Amino acid sequence: MTTAKPARARGPYAKSAQRWQEILEAATTVFATHGYRGGSLRDISRQLNLSLTSIVHHFGTKYELLEAVLERADKTVGTGFAAFDFEADCAERGVALATLERVRSNLERPELLRLLAILAAESSAPEHPAHDWFVNRYRTKKAALAEAFAFDQAEGRIDGARDPEQLSASLIGTWDGLQLQWLIDPSTDMVRGMRAFFEWAAPEALQPES
Repeated sequence: MTTAKPARARGPYAKSAQRWQEILEAATTVFATHGYRGGSLRDISRQLNLSLTSIVHHFGTKYELLEAVLERADKTVGTGFAAFDFEADCAERGVALATLERVRSNLERPELLRLLAILAAESSAPEHPAHDWFVNRYRTKKAALAEAFAFDQAEGRIDGARDPEQLSASLIGTWDGLQLQWLIDPSTDMVRGMRAFFEWAAPEALQPES
């Protein structure tokens, strides 16, 4: 039996997808350097030598472009922006080991981490266009991690007496803080710092890696 090969985008479709990617990468650089308010569609178009019309054709508005940049930054790893299923890795190996793997991969993408750090700070103002996106991001992340910690407890990876919601909130705070320190001073050892958190909060979660 002959196996059909997956179709590949050709002609104008391939060019459009490539242009979409180029705009996304340029926008990432601009927003990570100047923030959302400081960066403009004109800055992005100049970087690519494109017209503003071409940018708007692909993304509609500046906020739609920002949202696409944020979604990619939050759901990919490495310089090639490969998809990373953090929840699946948590279920398979536990929150601690999945987190350490994600931290290691994040070392390859300082620009995207800088983007998230800058825009998270900017969007603390309720009138910021990305305010709701970040509120939802943190609520969703906190709930997902609490669920993952509870799953670890059911699997016997973490002591059942620990509070999953408190572990989740503390992990997010530690993670964001270490990333910011590393962005400011690259000599900061993020992996070591995150291991120290788990050694303090739930040392039993690290046993498979010890």
